[in-house]
Amino acid sequence: MTISEVSEKLFAAKRKKGLSFAKLEKALGRDEVWIAALFYRQAQATPEEAKKVTAALGLGPDVAQALTEFPCKGLGPVVPTDPLIYRFYEIMQVYGMPMKAVIHEKFGDGIMSAIDFTLEIDKEEDPKGDRVRVIMSGKFLPYKKW
Repeated sequence: MTISEVSEKLFAAKRKKGLSFAKLEKALGRDEVWIAALFYRQAQATPEEAKKVTAALGLGPDVAQALTEFPCKGLGPVVPTDPLIYRFYEIMQVYGMPMKAVIHEKFGDGIMSAIDFTLEIDKEEDPKGDRVRVIMSGKFLPYKKW
């Protein structure tokens, strides 16, 4: 995966300022996952959001302008090679059809929106090893008949 010049500037400024996405969440009033998506150019900022991000990072109007442009969504190859990202791909390979079956039983024939969608990532302390909690919430969209 190649990272855009804008993303490189954002990540360099974040490192230089010693900020985490959680700290930026408090400064910007947006979720840390959304802010990370913005850094990777997978989300689009309003002009106001772009100004807040660049002000927090000490970056100029050129970066703010870039953050308001339409993003080109999707990262990397069809099968991801990064081990962490691949595990999510693996989860979908193993549990995708079971998840689909349960969703269809509970909601009917349709999909979960990735547009009307939120994602939370939390750390759960566990004596056997800390756990990653991922919560996805998407609007159910039934297929229409015509």
